[in-house]
Amino acid sequence: MDAAVRTPASAVGVPVSAAVHTFPKTCGPATTVRSAREFFANDHVHALLVVNGTVLVAVVERDDLDGAADDAPVAPLGRLGDRVAHPDDDLRATWDAMAGAGRRRVAVVDAGGLLTGLLCLKRSGRGFCSDDGVRARAEERALGDGTAEPGCATTP
Repeated sequence: MDAAVRTPASAVGVPVSAAVHTFPKTCGPATTVRSAREFFANDHVHALLVVNGTVLVAVVERDDLDGAADDAPVAPLGRLGDRVAHPDDDLRATWDAMAGAGRRRVAVVDAGGLLTGLLCLKRSGRGFCSDDGVRARAEERALGDGTAEPGCATTP
């Protein structure tokens, strides 16, 4: 990501692809609500990307799990629509839509629905998570207690 994109005003005319994190964690269509709840135990996790191969099936957020049975499949609880952007979309418009919805994560898919990455607005609201930043946090966690997050994989 271009380091100069730290405010919505600096994102005008910039494509979403310039700020996308390219190896998001994903889960398969057989993932259960129980596994999703375990995944959401990490407060950095805001969206669960359900894929069938490399095709995005659903984006699940914490609130989608309310009232769902633990053994139910999680994919039908999620949706695409406003939880998805395309690589050529305008970053400023996408950022504004995310802010308006109170959303910090939006999946990025190509015209065929293939997952290309995740747009991750930083907690500070000043820009988006980079691949390098995500790798550094993963390394810090690995050095911490050596545990992996349950129910997810990293898409290369």
